[in-house]
Amino acid sequence: MRFIQEFRSSELAKGLISRIHQKSKTQARFMEFCGGHTVTIFRYGIRQVLPKTLEMLSGPGCPVCVTANVDLDKAIALAQIPDVIITTFGDMLKVPGSHSSLQEVNASGADIRMVYSTMDALNLAEENPTKSVVFIGIGFETTAPIIAASILQAEERRIRNYYILSMHKLCPPVIRAILESGEVKLHGLICPGHVSAIIGSHPWEFIARDYGISCVISGFEPIDVLQCVDMLVAQIESGQSKVEIAYRRGVHPEGNQQALKLMKQVFEPCPAQWRGIGEVPDSSLKLKKEYQHFDAELAFDIDPGPTYEPVGCICGDILRGVKTPLDCSLFGKDCTPQYPIGPCMVSSEGSCSAYYLYGEGFEG
Repeated sequence: MRFIQEFRSSELAKGLISRIHQKSKTQARFMEFCGGHTVTIFRYGIRQVLPKTLEMLSGPGCPVCVTANVDLDKAIALAQIPDVIITTFGDMLKVPGSHSSLQEVNASGADIRMVYSTMDALNLAEENPTKSVVFIGIGFETTAPIIAASILQAEERRIRNYYILSMHKLCPPVIRAILESGEVKLHGLICPGHVSAIIGSHPWEFIARDYGISCVISGFEPIDVLQCVDMLVAQIESGQSKVEIAYRRGVHPEGNQQALKLMKQVFEPCPAQWRGIGEVPDSSLKLKKEYQHFDAELAFDIDPGPTYEPVGCICGDILRGVKTPLDCSLFGKDCTPQYPIGPCMVSSEGSCSAYYLYGEGFEG
């Protein structure tokens, strides 16, 4: 199947749904990690067509949502330093920090540019030699290689006014942290396709080996997700726990070796704060010593001020899978996509946004 419409075929979907209903006898709870999967599940009503034996939870798979306020506040403070141009992907602009957002400080006179790639930011730095251009390095393993490549390009082109504020997140360590917490009993994980296209399937093997939880890597179309659920059910019913790939057109067991080489050359692991989860060891990336002259945190005196979470927001609980947006008193009332209070309503891949836009249990 090579075309998108084939992965949205109603006939194929009906066949998979029927097969899942026939197979699924054991009560099981699955969590999709990636926000892209969350959107597909809600947009196509996948939860509603699954048997009552299966429960689906959304996890912390949205890089915008999991970015803690302590990091957002750094980016917002950095934007207010004279002669600094902030460059970022679009989703970051509206995310509220403790006191403001990038969008608000931009309206107050800060120079913040939305870009489509790190190369846009790098070219902007070259065109504005008297300014400091900072790229907000947000995302999972998927975006880290292109940011690493931009650092190498800046070094090669001798661009010394280009900086990275690294807020990257690494996925396997946070999944381990969630499983270690024991807050949510899981039987299966829908592992992220885009991340796995970079890191491969091997880094997920600890989930089955150490926790006895079934894992399948999924693509992002409805047929992909249904095939993934079907494979998870087959593992559950046969008493197996292993890592399988349902997204072979995008993922190989060994991952993308060139991308991994770029990451390893430029970055090294470090701890990170995750919204609602806290500090997770080795779950972020910082620039290696030889590239630290591109590190915005080291280059600028950043004073973000005190950090606090918005009153009543339960994004942290939602990201851990212990609550849903419907449990939030703000959802759909004080907090909407037009006037978001928490990041899960801001991001196009946030759980609150998916609930709101696709109306599960809520008249939006």
